[in-house]
Amino acid sequence: MKSFSIALIPGDGIGKDVTAAAWAVLQAAASKHNFNLEGTTFPWSCEHYRQTGAMMPEAGIETLRAFDAIYLGAVGWPTEVPDSVSLHGLLLPIRKAFIQYANIRPHRLLQGVTGPLRAQSFDILCIRENTEGEYSGAGGRVHSGTSDEVAVETAIFTRKGVERIVRFGFDQARARRGKLASVTKSNAQKYSMVFWDEVTRDVAREYPDIEVSHYHIDAMAARMVMAPESLDVVVASNLFGDILTDLGAAIQGGLGFAASANINPDRTAPSMFEPVHGSAPDIAHLNIANPIAAIWSGAMMLEHLGEADASRDVMGAIEASTAKGVGTVPGKDRTGAITDAILAAMV
Repeated sequence: MKSFSIALIPGDGIGKDVTAAAWAVLQAAASKHNFNLEGTTFPWSCEHYRQTGAMMPEAGIETLRAFDAIYLGAVGWPTEVPDSVSLHGLLLPIRKAFIQYANIRPHRLLQGVTGPLRAQSFDILCIRENTEGEYSGAGGRVHSGTSDEVAVETAIFTRKGVERIVRFGFDQARARRGKLASVTKSNAQKYSMVFWDEVTRDVAREYPDIEVSHYHIDAMAARMVMAPESLDVVVASNLFGDILTDLGAAIQGGLGFAASANINPDRTAPSMFEPVHGSAPDIAHLNIANPIAAIWSGAMMLEHLGEADASRDVMGAIEASTAKGVGTVPGKDRTGAITDAILAAMV
């Protein structure tokens, strides 16, 4: 029997609730499809930071390296720890250290879910560059606290980084409907974004079968609202991809349905899977968080691990539940009730 070792980082707030729900469903899928998921839980979180002064131990990255995959709940407790500390202390270091350069976020309406748009049949796969760009962390502040204070944040774009994420997007488009949209703001950012456009055109020559479109970020935001059914694979930088995928979550019914995967396509290190939503500490432990995004992220993990049948079963169970109206309206169903419905559909 195959066995996979999974590092579980529930994190803060509702991250703990949705991780428990997702793990129950994933264990049911593993049992049904005859493989093992062995989970090891790590308490790394804002609470851990308050206790130790660090979001994770100094050896945290090397500890995680031994696992087949990482499953993250949600991290953040802004009233206690600044988001800039929690993000740069846990999530971003993991993404960068394990070269998880492809952030994958699917956006479509599940059965039974009514989104805010008239369009009902869209299926968008957003591919976000995940390790450099606007979130490189290059910059600094001088003359702090004075009237002469200066803050500089430098976006870093390398040919290697842009080329590999664009090529990854082309491969996804080839496996789907054969259309790729590249998103920049090259009319205003004449160095980094013109560079991105040029690299995209270079890579496109290797994919003559793919229909390629180029959009500015503002135009893409409008298209996702006005004509989402026209989009297939969307590729964008770290910042632009982050913004667009929150819009994608909105048009698919809310953050409770927004799943994501941080992928190391070369498989030289573990990939990480997480719901897009935050930790919402104000509703933690109230049993009202929607676990569907977390469970969907778990299905993406199973697919990455090579358990495609189990992944399809999990997605089928999610949609069997939402088709009955379970988990489709924020706050209507309890976390446990949604989880139980999905587990029942797994049988």
